[in-house]
Amino acid sequence: MALLRRKSKAEPCISLVPLLVTTVTTPPAELHVVRTAIEEAGYTIIGTPYDAVDLAEDRERFAGLLRAHGLRPPAWAMAESGADAIRVANEIGYPVLIRPSYVLGGRSMRVCYTDEAVAQVPVHGRVLVDRFLENAVEVDVDALCDGTETYIAAIMQHVEEAGVHSGDSACVLPAPGLSPAQTEEIQRTVRILGRSLGVVGLLNVQLALTGDGEVYVIEANPRASRTVPFVSKATGVQLVAAACRISAGATIRELGLPPERPPRQWSVKAAVLPFARFPGSDPVLGPEMRSTGEVMASAADLPTAFAKAERAAGRALPRSGSVFLSIRPAEKMASVPIAATLLGLGFKLLATHGTAETLAAAGLEVEPVRKLSEAVDDEPTVVDLIRRGRCDLVINTPEGQNARSDGYAIREAALSRRVPCITTMSGAAAAVHAIANARAEEAKSLQERIDAETRTA
Repeated sequence: MALLRRKSKAEPCISLVPLLVTTVTTPPAELHVVRTAIEEAGYTIIGTPYDAVDLAEDRERFAGLLRAHGLRPPAWAMAESGADAIRVANEIGYPVLIRPSYVLGGRSMRVCYTDEAVAQVPVHGRVLVDRFLENAVEVDVDALCDGTETYIAAIMQHVEEAGVHSGDSACVLPAPGLSPAQTEEIQRTVRILGRSLGVVGLLNVQLALTGDGEVYVIEANPRASRTVPFVSKATGVQLVAAACRISAGATIRELGLPPERPPRQWSVKAAVLPFARFPGSDPVLGPEMRSTGEVMASAADLPTAFAKAERAAGRALPRSGSVFLSIRPAEKMASVPIAATLLGLGFKLLATHGTAETLAAAGLEVEPVRKLSEAVDDEPTVVDLIRRGRCDLVINTPEGQNARSDGYAIREAALSRRVPCITTMSGAAAAVHAIANARAEEAKSLQERIDAETRTA
C-alpha cells in the first residue's frame, strides 16, 4: 500500500493509490517508470518506499539481507535455462520449487521431484529454484511497522503443509503448534525484517518450521496480505486504519494499540474452492493458488471453529457414514491414527487395496475396494460407490503428477457428488479432529466475540 501527497503546500492533497497488485507483479524497470511518473506529477509517495518492495521481491537482494542478519531461507539459486535449472536442482537437492521473482498467487510455480519434471517447466528469463521443505509447517505473520518499531498483530498457522499456496490453505489463529521458543524466534525474525526493509505500514512474512525446529524465511511482503481482514476481525485491531496513520507519519507508540498477545478465541480462515463449478477439474492443492474466495469462523475451541469454517466454505464434514481412503505410499503409516479415530467414531472404512493392507495390518476393520483401473464385471469400483452416494468423505493424497490417474477419477467423482474430498494428510487430521470434537455453541456476532475478548484482556 502506498499513499500519495502533493509536494506543494499551497495545494495539500492526500489520496490512496491502489498499487497493491502493481508493486508485487511488475518487473523493477516498469515499477521504476511508475514511480517516476507519480513523482513528476507533483506527488511524493509516502508509506513503504519503492526500494523496500524491490528489496523484498528480488530474491538475490533479499537473500543478502537475510544473510546479513543471520536469518535462514531455504537453499536456493537462480537459473537462466531449462538445463541450468536441472543443474541447480541437483546441486540444491530434490524436491525443488521453481518460480519467477515478482509473482502473485503462486503463478507459474512448480514443485519438482526429478530432472524430468524440471525439464517440463518453461523457463522464460531468470527463475528461482528453491529447496522445497517437505512436511514443514507454514506460518503467516501480519505486522505493522513505522520504519523502526514493529507491532506483531498475529501469528497464524496453516493447516496444510508448506507447498500449498497460502490462499488455498486453511489458516488458524492463534497458531496451535508453536513452542514458546519458536514463537520467540518468529517474533525476532519479523522485527528484524520490518526494520531492515524499512517498512512503513503493513508487513506480511511467511515462514516454514521443519521437524527439527528450524525456522526458515520463505518471503516477506511489504504490503497488505489477504490475511489482514481475517486478522482484523479475529483480534478487533483495525490494521488498515493503523497502517494509513503510520503512512501519514504516526508511530507505533502513538497508535495506542493493545498489547501483543494471541487472542483467546479461536478463528479459522478457510478457502472457497471453485472445483465443483468446473467439470473435469482436479482439486489437488499445490503452490499455485486455486481459490476464489475465503470464509472465516470463530469459536471457543479449535475443532468447532474449523468445522464451522468448512461448513461455510461448502464442505460440511459428515458426522457418520463411510469414509474412503487412498493414501500415497510415503504417507500410509500416517493415515493409521486418522483411520482409527474415524473407526472409533462409528464410520465404516473403505480403501484401495494398498491402503487397506496397511490399515488391516494395524488391526483396523476396513473393506478393500477396487480402483477404476482394476474394474471387473459385476464388482463396483470406488468411483461407482461415490457416484451411488455410498461414500460420505474422501481422503485421497495424490502420488506424482499424473493428472489422469485413478486418483483423478476418484476426486472428480467426489466433486460431482459434492462429497468432501481432502487431498493432504494435515488437512485430513484437522478435519477428523473437528468431526470428533466440534460441539454446538451459542451463536454470537463478531462484535460480541470481540467485546468479550476485550473485557477479558
